[in-house]
Amino acid sequence: MSATPRDRFPPSIKFLAWNEAAERFSYYGMTSILALYMARNLGIAEHRAIAGFQIFTAAVYLMPIVGALIADWLWGRYRTILWLSFGYVAGHATLAIWESGTGLAVGLGLIAIGAGGIKPCASAFAGDQIPAGKDALLSRLYDLYYWMINLGSTVGTLVIPMLLDRVSPRVAFGVPGLAMAAALVVFWLGRGRYLHVPPARSAPSPSPSDAVEPPARGALLRIVAIFAPVSAFWALFFQYGSSWTLQADRMRRDVLGFQLAAGQVQTLDAALVLTLIPLFAVFVYPAVERRGVRVTPLRKMSVGMFIMVLSFVAAALVEARLTAPSGAPPHVAWQIPQYLFLAVGEVLVSVTALEFAYGEAPRRMKSLVMGLWYLTIASGTLLTALVAWANRFQGVAYYAFFAVLMLVAAIAFALVAWWYPAAPARRGAIGAAA
Repeated sequence: MSATPRDRFPPSIKFLAWNEAAERFSYYGMTSILALYMARNLGIAEHRAIAGFQIFTAAVYLMPIVGALIADWLWGRYRTILWLSFGYVAGHATLAIWESGTGLAVGLGLIAIGAGGIKPCASAFAGDQIPAGKDALLSRLYDLYYWMINLGSTVGTLVIPMLLDRVSPRVAFGVPGLAMAAALVVFWLGRGRYLHVPPARSAPSPSPSDAVEPPARGALLRIVAIFAPVSAFWALFFQYGSSWTLQADRMRRDVLGFQLAAGQVQTLDAALVLTLIPLFAVFVYPAVERRGVRVTPLRKMSVGMFIMVLSFVAAALVEARLTAPSGAPPHVAWQIPQYLFLAVGEVLVSVTALEFAYGEAPRRMKSLVMGLWYLTIASGTLLTALVAWANRFQGVAYYAFFAVLMLVAAIAFALVAWWYPAAPARRGAIGAAA
């Protein structure tokens, strides 16, 4: 049976979905080689390359709070995404042209500024396109949105590390720049189809129906209480691009006669997520519901937090094999379990959090709440940068430290989620925003 008009996405979604895929190709393609480039080409010590990678990642997720304020109070989401995307393109161009430590810092700084405009606004802007009363469509939107993120990520992490190893750093950084330029063009092409939420300074006075929305301050405090323990999740998550990639660089990577680049191993995460999103949506969640257990965003996130602990337990076991005095290094296939646990945790925590953050956000503060979510990510990655820079933990102890940290955070999150009040239908606020 074909989908009815009520079941279909608005025409604007296709522009936003492909924009997101191209932008994620550019970002994850570039970051897949970043730690390796610092260690190999710039001669930076491994623990400082990890710290540098995490500091950049933190900056990428700190800037969205600025972009969110600009979008919610001054420019609106569309213009914020459009204009700050030019800084993103300029950053990639700088990395490709200026091959030095200074060029790296300038290029990454411009990319962080561009990300500040895109990250808090893109997912909220996509949610704005869904009309009121279509809760199921909103959930499907964020599944699609995250699927497109991982489509771009998968292709980027397959292609760009190969260009670094077989062509040159200049080409490897230049191709993501072209992808980001394409993302900007696709976004601009959809300009006549988008629904816009005006920024707060130009918004009309709230309608009487808005009185049912909880006070903004109380809503924000509850959301922050949920976000805080998730910082530990992000302290672990992005290490697949730093410590895990450098771990893979010390392992055998021959597969069916083909030598994998160390950065290509990261493709496992995106490929697994692409598989797991529909698997969970079609089979796992309905099966759990049939057993009488209601699947809620906070329950999904709680389970994902505990599963994330297992990813670093597995990474610690791999590190133990690498440091054992046995001679030949282990094959990179030993990293598959840690990537599987990482991907399951990502689907349950990160994918779900987009829906949760948008649905719980006060009516005209949705970009700000997305910015707070990214602030959570930044704080976790900064913690990892500090741990790596201090260099107090090496080898197995490094991974064990993060596994214990994650376990403590998972317990804290489960307690906060249990406390979190069952909210009345706040989805009406989302519809009003659209």
